[in-house]
Amino acid sequence: MGGGGFTMEPSNPALDHFLLTLLHKREPRLLFLPTASGDPREQSHRFHAAYDNTGCTTVELSLFRLADQPIPLHELILQQDLIYVGGGSMRNLLAIWREHGLDELLAEAYRRGIVLAGLSAGAMCWFAGGVTKSGGTPAPAKGLGLLPDSLSVHRDGEPDRMPVYLAAVRDGRLPGGWAADDGVGLLFEDEVLTSAVSSRAGAGASRVESDGTETPIDVIPLTRAASPALRAIPSDIAEFRALRRARG
Repeated sequence: MGGGGFTMEPSNPALDHFLLTLLHKREPRLLFLPTASGDPREQSHRFHAAYDNTGCTTVELSLFRLADQPIPLHELILQQDLIYVGGGSMRNLLAIWREHGLDELLAEAYRRGIVLAGLSAGAMCWFAGGVTKSGGTPAPAKGLGLLPDSLSVHRDGEPDRMPVYLAAVRDGRLPGGWAADDGVGLLFEDEVLTSAVSSRAGAGASRVESDGTETPIDVIPLTRAASPALRAIPSDIAEFRALRRARG
């Protein structure tokens, strides 16, 4: 996602609900990684608010508070159906992941078919590279390389990224790739873009070739009807899950 989702659009769940259409289990497991912003509890609260009443089993992983989660990382990561990464500093995100070996675990999750998602830094991290503002001003940075192209996010919300992105593609510091507005989600399957969707009117995306040429791509607006029929969970189960998180 170029931007959007529960951390940016808490009153508009279209993109968050779209992710659930990619899962085909009665009670899928969702993991949230807020590493890029330093694991703020507010992001975790918003994650649970977005997904706890959808029939999903939800958990967040704080690499800054690992003493609170004694489960081995490989077990936690590889038992998920969807892994959702929040926004923040892409450089800090990747440095911390590598320190804990999470980069290799997430690559294994990708090979096993676990859905990988995220917004901003949490979207660019899957690609060969993107444009980060980790240092204060836009600059190209390498990603995990699970997808061979590049991605630039917040195309409309932070327009200072695009000139840097196009220049980095033209001079070879980044491969060609994609640019997405806030509210736009790009879906890749087997490294191929299969669809582009949007949670708000007028939001768009483009393909950026190796010479810096930018070509708009078709974006499908999401509506409430496009969201899955969410399965409400019984109130006693919801209460139990909330109590378990509070104890944790």
